[in-house]
Amino acid sequence: MTDESMNEEMKEIVQDFLVESQEVLDGLDQRFVALEKNPDDTDLLNEIFRAAHSMKGSAGFLGFTRLVEVAHHAESILNKMRQREMTVERSVVDTILEAVDLIKLLLTDIKETGSDAHVEVSAVLSKLAAVLHQDLGPRLPAQALGEILVRDTVVAEDVLDKALKKQEPKPLGSEEDQTIRVETRRLDHVMNLVGELVLGRNRMMKLSTGLEQSHESDPLVRELAETLGRLDLVTSDLQTAVMKTRMLPIRKVLGKFPRMVRDLSNKVGKNVGLELVGEDTELDKSVIEEIADPLVHLIRNAIDHGLETPEERRAAGKPEQGTVKLEAAQEGDRIVIRVSDDGGGMSVEKIKAKALSRDLVTPQEISTWGRREIINLIFQPGFSTAENVTDVSGRGVGMDVVRTNISRLNGTVEVDTDEGHGSTVTIKLPLTIAIIQALMVAVERQEFAIPLTSVVEAVKLGSRDLKTINGREVLTLRDHVLPLLRLSRMFEIPMLEDRSDFGYVVVVAVGERRFGIMVDHLHAQEEVVIKSLGGLLGEIKGIAGATITGEGKVVLILDMAELVQAMHPVSVRLNAR
Repeated sequence: MTDESMNEEMKEIVQDFLVESQEVLDGLDQRFVALEKNPDDTDLLNEIFRAAHSMKGSAGFLGFTRLVEVAHHAESILNKMRQREMTVERSVVDTILEAVDLIKLLLTDIKETGSDAHVEVSAVLSKLAAVLHQDLGPRLPAQALGEILVRDTVVAEDVLDKALKKQEPKPLGSEEDQTIRVETRRLDHVMNLVGELVLGRNRMMKLSTGLEQSHESDPLVRELAETLGRLDLVTSDLQTAVMKTRMLPIRKVLGKFPRMVRDLSNKVGKNVGLELVGEDTELDKSVIEEIADPLVHLIRNAIDHGLETPEERRAAGKPEQGTVKLEAAQEGDRIVIRVSDDGGGMSVEKIKAKALSRDLVTPQEISTWGRREIINLIFQPGFSTAENVTDVSGRGVGMDVVRTNISRLNGTVEVDTDEGHGSTVTIKLPLTIAIIQALMVAVERQEFAIPLTSVVEAVKLGSRDLKTINGREVLTLRDHVLPLLRLSRMFEIPMLEDRSDFGYVVVVAVGERRFGIMVDHLHAQEEVVIKSLGGLLGEIKGIAGATITGEGKVVLILDMAELVQAMHPVSVRLNAR
């Protein structure tokens, strides 16, 4: 075996170690929080001990001595707990969690530099030694420490076997043979190819339809149509299959929250429990990556501003421990995530007063609004009813950041609150953001695609339907007043003639807000592949990307979140309730 091939092999082994160690760490935070609640759970304690022991052995074989030292001392504490020589106390768990955080830094160092020598570990080692009630003593040379751990750990022997290629083949049909690791970039490439295939399929279906209309009696045309029908089915199945390979359980995100809730509740002096429901619900990897930050903000906000202190909860006749509940479920072709708390809720009167004090709305306008419309004011940039801005809930960053991030995923976010009893934030997301269903519309000769998840209905527009309130065009639809947006004006499309007395209005919804988009023609519903516009055109407001239609035309995809921001937020009453 050449030196070059050996180096490549070691790189693969280190990469496997990093992946496996990260998977272990992702579960440790949650297990430690569970252990604090159930200190007598021997099985759980043994699981944690085995995880630390496994990581220590692999690190020892690979020569990552600092990581080995930290893991070894944490393992020693865990062993004392297993042997009932030490009780599971918050202060002890705090110290072990510091060690876990340090191991995360060491893994990052290994990933970036190939070594764990750039992270200082002495302070945490001293804390671990203090918990063990003993000094560190003379430190073993790195080589000797590694050799001892290799002899001591079964996992290290497995790693060594892999390196020397001495593994016996584990029989056909075994569980290990059923799974392989694939780099994300490869899956992304396959997904892009499937997207191109979908575009080609759409184009061929359009051409086939045209041929059938002009050569209906030609047997070759009928055979072509049948073949394309089968191709359509196979393409759809392939698209679904590839999408599923990119799906990850939302546990990947939710697993980090028990530790975060534990630390934050200690910081703000509150007693908070976290309930997780639906951790096996699967989402596209790209959606999972984008949803983490909004959920972190919502949970921080619930702990800092939503839940009361233990004293306040006792006075209100509530249990001292407040609860934040995070649940996920698939409903049709969408994922629904709810973040709720049993805290004090939000005061509609406070929201109203804050909006008036900031001149977001006039007393006359807000007097006609329903409860939901007033609550939706919290989505205005920087809006907050918090008396004290803290670093826990985002230093005054409001819910507008959450809505913006969710809208980028073609999702929606809604808030409901019951003063004195708590609040619930409901997020609805598509399963994937690469391929979406869209309604194709046209203004003059320019086509646009409207994501179907935002479309409520489409209505024919008559000349008598248009009205003007406060200088804005509106439509009265079943006793509701909708503000209207003309795409021709927003995108400066030259009009060949005045079309104010005919056309259509596509009613769209972003959260609780609804408005109408005025268009000239409604075309078909299509499955479209979202393509980025690139650096030069990517900053155009109101455009989420582009796609290629079955006719081969480039069509712009509208960004509903940015379009609703273009509307005056409080000029008219939207949905009277």
